[in-house]
Amino acid sequence: MRILVIHGPNLNILGRRNKVIYGEKTLDEINELIEQQAAEIDTEVSIIQANSEGDLVDFIQKESNGADGIIINAGALTHYGLSIRDALLDTNLPVVEVHLSNIYAREEFRQRSVIAPIAKGQVTGLGWRGYIAALRTLVAELRGKAWQ
Repeated sequence: MRILVIHGPNLNILGRRNKVIYGEKTLDEINELIEQQAAEIDTEVSIIQANSEGDLVDFIQKESNGADGIIINAGALTHYGLSIRDALLDTNLPVVEVHLSNIYAREEFRQRSVIAPIAKGQVTGLGWRGYIAALRTLVAELRGKAWQ
């Protein structure tokens, strides 16, 4: 089983970016936790972070053929990244959207996601643990063990 994990713009500066909203962990620390959890459930993860929408689209198009699902935190592209939405939709893979903060408790423009309508689900407001919840749930569902 192989899951793509996609981090969008500005997530590369986690750990020094508004810690009250985004937490203390760096992206490297979060990725390490994702990789540890993936190993525990016998799953491979391919992880990318990019500040460019085009780089994320290129990754999705290139890597989706050998993947079983996608976890994405598109950052600010969540609200207007239609090319990412289209690339995700074209994969025909299940997508789980993740946000470190509760986007529905923030500014009005952050409360709209162009990805949510095509996603299997969304995890928001759980900090780095949202990635773990998304990974475990997505893999369980793909293996036919959802909610067990």
